[in-house]
Amino acid sequence: MKTMTCKQMGGPCDTAFQGKKADDVIKAQDSHLKERVSGGDQTHSEALKEMQGRWKRPVAGMGWYMKTKKSFAALPED
Repeated sequence: MKTMTCKQMGGPCDTAFQGKKADDVIKAQDSHLKERVSGGDQTHSEALKEMQGRWKRPVAGMGWYMKTKKSFAALPED
C-alpha cells in the first residue's frame, strides 16, 4: 500500500488516500472532490473542474495521469 494526498494530485487539502495502485488513489481523490463540492466545500471546486476537464482534453489529461502514476510509483510502501 502507498499513500498520496489530495494536494499531491492537485487538490487543495492534505486528505490521504491509500491504494495498491495509482488508479486506486486517483479514483479515491475523484470521489473525494465530488463529495466535498456537493457538500458545499468551494475550496475543492477548482480541482474538480480541472479533474473533469482532463478527460475533455485527452492529451493533457494523459500527461497528468502519467505524472501522477510516476509520482505514486516513487513513493515508499506504507
